[in-house]
Amino acid sequence: MLRTNESCYGGARPTVPYVQEENTVSDATGDNPLALDSQLCFSLYAASRAMTGLYREFLGGLGLTYPQYLVMLALWERGTLTVKELSRALHLDSGTLSPLLRRLECAGLLTRRRGTMDERVVEVSATPRGEELRARAEAIPQRVLCAADLSPDQAEVLRQALGQLTRAVETAVSRHTRC
Repeated sequence: MLRTNESCYGGARPTVPYVQEENTVSDATGDNPLALDSQLCFSLYAASRAMTGLYREFLGGLGLTYPQYLVMLALWERGTLTVKELSRALHLDSGTLSPLLRRLECAGLLTRRRGTMDERVVEVSATPRGEELRARAEAIPQRVLCAADLSPDQAEVLRQALGQLTRAVETAVSRHTRC
């Protein structure tokens, strides 16, 4: 359930694309393994859409999309990264990452340059303008917690559970595990 506290949003409440209410499709999901509300994938999908919509509202003033924000978060945290390191950190392939980097470079928020030791390696760094944007972004995590009605401890438990789920699924996919 999202808070209606407008202080979380800086005055204007965002439009969240979808918030699933409990038992919206059926109360009798126990016997049906294909009931929509019983699907973990659907709950994750709905939560992802809701969070992305919330971030879209918060990031609008920064001129960033959610994927661009993730790139900048990685650079603010880790400094200069190679495209390969950035790809790994964000769980994105280079075909998805390259256009994001190109748009951020055109906006003057980052630079890409060839490595001096190996020209096949491309290093990505935030520009001074990109670093300045960090100060404006610092309130976003707290605003998200406020809007999602989560304490920092609840958010950490959820983040850890989702991290464990992601690792398990990626491992199963990479090993072609059959259950």
